[in-house]
Amino acid sequence: MKVVILGAGISGIGAGYQANKKKNNRVVIFEKNLSYGGLCDNFTINGFRFDKFIHLSFTNNKNIRKLFDKSCESIEHIPNPYNYYNGYWLKHPAQNNLYSLSKKEKMKIIESFKKRVHKEISEIKNYEEWLKIQYGDYFAENFPMKYTRKYWRVEAKELEINWVGERMYKPTLEEVKMGMETLKTPITYYAKKMRYPQEGGYKSFLNSLVKNINIKLNFKVIKIDATKKIVYFNNGKKQKYDKLVSSIPLPEIVKLIKNCDKKIIKESKKLKWTSGYLISLGFDKEIIPPYLWFYIYDEDIPFTRVYSPSLKSKDNCPIGCSSLQLEVYLHNLERLKISEEDLLNECIDKLIKMKVIDNKESIVVKDIRFEKYANVIFDFNIYESRERIKKYLEKLGIITVGRFGEWDYFWSDQSLMSGMEGAERINIENKN
Repeated sequence: MKVVILGAGISGIGAGYQANKKKNNRVVIFEKNLSYGGLCDNFTINGFRFDKFIHLSFTNNKNIRKLFDKSCESIEHIPNPYNYYNGYWLKHPAQNNLYSLSKKEKMKIIESFKKRVHKEISEIKNYEEWLKIQYGDYFAENFPMKYTRKYWRVEAKELEINWVGERMYKPTLEEVKMGMETLKTPITYYAKKMRYPQEGGYKSFLNSLVKNINIKLNFKVIKIDATKKIVYFNNGKKQKYDKLVSSIPLPEIVKLIKNCDKKIIKESKKLKWTSGYLISLGFDKEIIPPYLWFYIYDEDIPFTRVYSPSLKSKDNCPIGCSSLQLEVYLHNLERLKISEEDLLNECIDKLIKMKVIDNKESIVVKDIRFEKYANVIFDFNIYESRERIKKYLEKLGIITVGRFGEWDYFWSDQSLMSGMEGAERINIENKN
């Protein structure tokens, strides 16, 4: 059976790995880029290695852990994220680590926290309401609601709440008070330990999976004929298939299907997402803060999150050097109002103002690049539109996998499992 997989990100690779387990499957993955990995890929500039938008693994899935451990030696990190808010540095999560704030602001937060209104989850209308019920109006408005505008690029009231899950810590009044009185608070981040490859960047976690997979690079899909079961590529080549697995984003794949139902194309236009600019900086000194990553709430600062590749692994930069990566997000309907070069320079100026770095002279690598698909936006259209598109694709015999193929809030291990589960459906059908 000829199994064709579109996209060699982590979900596509997971699908290829699983499909390869059946001896009578002939599996090939087609990838539009010149290297595999998708958002788990990386790039190197003058000895500095930078990951894309995937940073650390905190999977508790035993099978995924085994695959990652088989792929490479890893470094174990204890998470130490921080938050930057109006010149203050706060441990993460901020809601129960408010020690650094002024007495006046602490009072506003605690009084607002005490006035919270209890509601059953079924009664909560949107994410803004959820935030205010969890943390009180003042904290909600000045922390997560501001962050929502930067990260999701919409107002919190425009988002539904099923995606939240355990991603955001919900402290008691006693925990909030304790976090205002001392820095010695317990770690309440949802992952207690995180792992990262010793060498080769995050992508090295995929080493054992890609070992025996046939991946064809620089093959961009331009058309899918689901009736004749043929995929066409921009290099003039085509490929017949018996089974098709796709990790291509839903808004993109419907454009590729020959004679696609116009109602489905209309549904795809309702899906919203964020794009991302990734700004990567390399320094000729070890001058960065000791945090693996930190979040920025100030809305006059363009970047939302900052990571340190050199703290994740010393292999990511030359000896005696350090590095940072900054994430700037845009709504899919939004366009950058300044040039990329101006954005890069503005971000560097803000880092200096924040006292994250001292000056520009130590910067030896500067890079900015764009990813069209960064995160799915969970507005009130998502579930109905997503379901209609996926059902249509399934009728055409197309299995969708991954963050953008399933159109869900997947972490990297969940995307890998999505790909493996998609391919297993083929294996079961093949067995029967």
